Amino acid sequence: MTKSKTVFLTALCFALITAAGAQQKEPLKLLHSIPVPGLHDGDFDHFVVDLPGTRLFATAEENSKVLVFDLRTNKLIHSLDDLKAPHSMAYRGDLKKLFVVDGDLGEIKIYNTDTYKPEGTIKVREGADSSTYDPSTKYLYVVNGGKDAKLPNAYISIIDTTTGKQIADVKMDTDDVEAMALEKSGPRLFADLRGSNAVAVLDRKDNKVVATWPIAEQGKKPTTIAYDEANHRLFVGTRDPGKLLVLDSESGKLITSLPAVAMVDDMIYDKAHKRIYFAGSEFTDVFVQRDPDHYERIAHVPTAFRAKTAILLPERNEFILAVPHHEKQIAEVRIYQINP
Repeated sequence: MTKSKTVFLTALCFALITAAGAQQKEPLKLLHSIPVPGLHDGDFDHFVVDLPGTRLFATAEENSKVLVFDLRTNKLIHSLDDLKAPHSMAYRGDLKKLFVVDGDLGEIKIYNTDTYKPEGTIKVREGADSSTYDPSTKYLYVVNGGKDAKLPNAYISIIDTTTGKQIADVKMDTDDVEAMALEKSGPRLFADLRGSNAVAVLDRKDNKVVATWPIAEQGKKPTTIAYDEANHRLFVGTRDPGKLLVLDSESGKLITSLPAVAMVDDMIYDKAHKRIYFAGSEFTDVFVQRDPDHYERIAHVPTAFRAKTAILLPERNEFILAVPHHEKQIAEVRIYQINP
């Protein structure tokens, strides 16, 4: 064999190996897009799922709607329209109730999910936004107040979704609190303090802040948070600049940080595949956890302008992303298959 043929075959083999590796590394494959042509420009905010009923609920925040999708037919089947600025939600399948946090109304609206009829409200402050649900106690933790309500402090209000009553209120030492993450094996709740560029640790037994971990040197405007409880790792997504921060959840110590897509709003830790999905404007970044101390970005998936609302459905092996209406891009919900 001549030297030129050897060089050619070597280069060809390398190209094939590289191409195969690239194909293997594609972590998300688009399966379906569900168009929502009736929406005007404006962000989505959060999803929640009814797995047994195969329904997906999405808050179209700036369109003042909650949209209901059938995941069997991949169609929009209903919309709740008596809202102003719906943000986050909790679904109680045992009660057939959907709890919708509305920031402009300063309340949590309750709907029967069989009839979609309203069944009451729970009053909180204006500026109500992020929330997280504790299935063990049936409590909903709701951020409200703060700068959007023209108040010097934000609050985390604790709602008993069984009785429909507020049972506690935690005053935060900042005017802007964003996403939260619950500890299952203990009493802690972690919260992004965007107003002071820190992470707060709350004790859910005493309903008080027990620690505050500054992160301003690594990144500002922390907006999303996820938790790998087994490995004691807390993941924080910042916007200024776009970064993934990895913290030790016992001490708050920074383990590592990586550059990431801008304008992040939702980040999810995929325990089964040891991945982090980081949804921001125009791209979703996918990071792999090599071990608790080492992380690598393995994909920079093109999406759309401000397509930053996402949810992981591990039971269906799906990642779902909301795309808002913008210029020629109609609003839609994209469903991706997760590839190993």
